[in-house]
Amino acid sequence: MNAQQIKEAVRHGKKVNWINKAYEVIEDSRGEFLIKCNINGSMIGLTHIDGTTLNGNEDEFFCEN
Repeated sequence: MNAQQIKEAVRHGKKVNWINKAYEVIEDSRGEFLIKCNINGSMIGLTHIDGTTLNGNEDEFFCEN
């Protein structure tokens, strides 16, 4: 999944994960997309500062539903 596909899926209520189900892509209250670790609560941005380059490979993101 590319960044746009991930954002659209999250906005449509789909659960998007990175690498495994412990890492979930969320949209925060400010509209920022983040990768959240559900084990310890740490977060990183979905993309680099350019807003396009993912913090992970496209083939590592998947939808659960």
